[in-house]
Amino acid sequence: MTPQTTRLPGRSATPVAAALDLADSGVVVRLPRFGAGRVAGTEVRELRAPGPWTTPTGPITSRVAFAAAHVVPHVGADNTPGRPAEVDWESTLAYRHRIWEHGLGVADAMDTAQRGMGLDWAATQELVRRSSAEARAVGARIACGAGTDQLDPALVASWEPGDRAALDAVTDAYREQVRMVQDAGAQVIVMASRALARVARDADDYARVYDAVLAEADEPVVLHWLGTMFDPALAGYWGAQDPADITSATRTFTDLIRAHQGRVDGVKVSLLDAAHEVGLRRELATLDPAAGGAVRLYTGDDFNYPELVAGDEQGHSDALLGIFAAIYPAASTALQAFDAGAAGDDDGAARGYAILASTEALGRHIFAAPTYYYKTGIAFLSWLNGHQPGFQMVGGLHAGRSVEHLVDLFRIADTAGLLTDPALAARRLSTFLAVNGVDL
Repeated sequence: MTPQTTRLPGRSATPVAAALDLADSGVVVRLPRFGAGRVAGTEVRELRAPGPWTTPTGPITSRVAFAAAHVVPHVGADNTPGRPAEVDWESTLAYRHRIWEHGLGVADAMDTAQRGMGLDWAATQELVRRSSAEARAVGARIACGAGTDQLDPALVASWEPGDRAALDAVTDAYREQVRMVQDAGAQVIVMASRALARVARDADDYARVYDAVLAEADEPVVLHWLGTMFDPALAGYWGAQDPADITSATRTFTDLIRAHQGRVDGVKVSLLDAAHEVGLRRELATLDPAAGGAVRLYTGDDFNYPELVAGDEQGHSDALLGIFAAIYPAASTALQAFDAGAAGDDDGAARGYAILASTEALGRHIFAAPTYYYKTGIAFLSWLNGHQPGFQMVGGLHAGRSVEHLVDLFRIADTAGLLTDPALAARRLSTFLAVNGVDL
């Protein structure tokens, strides 16, 4: 699917972070410039001071927003492909507290936390329980992913489409994870399932499984539709005969929502298609509240989120975003501005949009193809900002992006005012470059 952009009237297609009037920090770094995979030059750059980010004095009310957080491993652990995750719980949970302090909810045990890409089932269960307990202790909002990734991949690979016993196994796996999340005290996010994509033959098979899973829910859940740019194994999700037929897939999705409206708090759509999201958002707005309540659309579009969260005259999207884990100081400040706009501040909405727009280039870079390696960029920025002791990821995923990509990430984060300690970020980048053989 080709990522698309929906621009709102009167808004620039190329937002400039300079509009935030960021000061210089006095910290100077030397950065490599690359060409044809080689160091081709050097840039001497004075870093900007952090942006004018603020923490809220009360709950954020005009939007519901979650940041999908990553996990931090112990730096001395065997962080190599195929090995069990050894999570640094102190650093991992401290990161969640920073998000909560900025007024955002945490979406945990999602694809950002490397579900299906290094975080095994045992570590997932412990993450859900620990994060949920921390959220409860501070009265913060948390939602956690429930999927089917405890199933043996070799077994799943042996299944044939339409196998009833396999469909029952997928349903039981979902039920187990839903119960685990609910028992921990978190809201359930029903994740897309690779196993279901493998075994479902058509839309009826999806309906059968989701009907049973939603019957297990004690409270309204979030349904997650994850696109193939995030996980190619999800091609054809919702049972369309042509995997590119998003119209048919959307019809199946909305039929499911209508059938279970009272059990669905909202939907997270991660297709990187703003026009599709706006259309779906407007369709959800037509649902009869008497049939089970309003259904939110939580944008999962890490490219076009400024326009989608800002909204238009017919409504806005809420947010459940991996990029918010990287930009949470700016995201919080923007949401506070939207709150001010809702309370009568004539400039609040425009200010909120401008702040989010100033981070869009970073979102597009971190989530550039191959998109499923975006977690590497989030972990790298976390490390630059001092939130984890080393640039390590479970499953060896810290190797998921090139040196050139990460240096460009550093530049873009600096432009957006998202290097929260420029001197530390400069030292850490210099160390990273030296270790990777870049001698300036």
